Amino acid sequence: MSKRRKRQSRGEVKVKALDESALAVEASSVEGGSMSAKGKLAIYWAASCGGCEISILALNEKILNVADAFDIVLCPCIMDAKARDIENMPDKLIDVCLFNGGIRTSEQEYMAKLLRKKSKVLVAFGSCATEGCIPGLANLTNRQEVFETVYNTAPEGSPASGTPSTANPDRVIPLPETQVDGFHLTLPVFYDTLQTLGQVVEVDYFLPGCPPEASRIWDAVVAILESKLPPPGSVIGAETTCCDECPRKRNEKKIKEFKRTWQVVPDSETCLLEQGLLCCGPATRAGCGALCPQVNSPCIGCYGPNAGVEDFGARLMTALASVIDANDPKEIDRIIQEGIPDPVGTFYRFSLANSLLRRAALVPDEERHELPRPRAAG
Repeated sequence: MSKRRKRQSRGEVKVKALDESALAVEASSVEGGSMSAKGKLAIYWAASCGGCEISILALNEKILNVADAFDIVLCPCIMDAKARDIENMPDKLIDVCLFNGGIRTSEQEYMAKLLRKKSKVLVAFGSCATEGCIPGLANLTNRQEVFETVYNTAPEGSPASGTPSTANPDRVIPLPETQVDGFHLTLPVFYDTLQTLGQVVEVDYFLPGCPPEASRIWDAVVAILESKLPPPGSVIGAETTCCDECPRKRNEKKIKEFKRTWQVVPDSETCLLEQGLLCCGPATRAGCGALCPQVNSPCIGCYGPNAGVEDFGARLMTALASVIDANDPKEIDRIIQEGIPDPVGTFYRFSLANSLLRRAALVPDEERHELPRPRAAG
């Protein structure tokens, strides 16, 4: 498998309903080693929004069963912990690590390698870890341009440097190292390229979604505790598409124009794509229950590519090309340009970092991403 780009296999795990009482404290096993009466769970976030942590709370009362089965040893969202606490653990002490977020900084890369070393099972948890998600769209640019936008882009019509929320007259930007009042201060290195978790370390399982639905998280918990996990490298989820979960009526699709969501109020029964709304359902893995289409909103593809699909954007382009009702190249070009003004944001909103494209080209003097890589301690 290429070191540059590790792809997850498209396996599936189907989990039967489990009596919650069966998840009471008991001896269970996890791939790679035996789990004690109460396992150890780590939850870590990298380049992400924090929605995956919130989705765990959506387990509602079932979270008490998770607490019965696991001691949480790391979760920066809710508890204080230091890297040295993890460094001092024996290797493979952590039974399961749910790692959400992509790898954007040297600190995140270090923690990914450290948690891989300390965990029996490492799960890429959510779209940011599996595909790169919204943070991955910054791969269209580079670190310098990101910093310029964040710290030095002045409000329109203003002569001052800064942003609408940041006054920065001295045009200060973060540096990995600096001296302040005689003290040597450091910050994590911000890379030009966001990588997925699987591009940095070996991942055992992938749990997609932005965020993963609570029912899918529960399926994963049950599969782990019952030792019913699929082969390593698999996606814990379905092998069908969002369309297969969608209750809307589907007929022959002939589209003469793509409409933006604010331009039309669709009927509640007909396929949204047939109504001209760009719905990503034909290319998107099932698992969410088609929640967005059920409330008149098109699927945006957050569950990533379906089984066997190498590139989500290419698959979606193929699906849309087959339903455009035009033969004249100029007419086809007009339909696309007017209806899809942001092709990358449409076709690679969640998957750019893990796609065949991966990022915009960097000129040689911009190859700052290839800095010395941190290694896990020990």
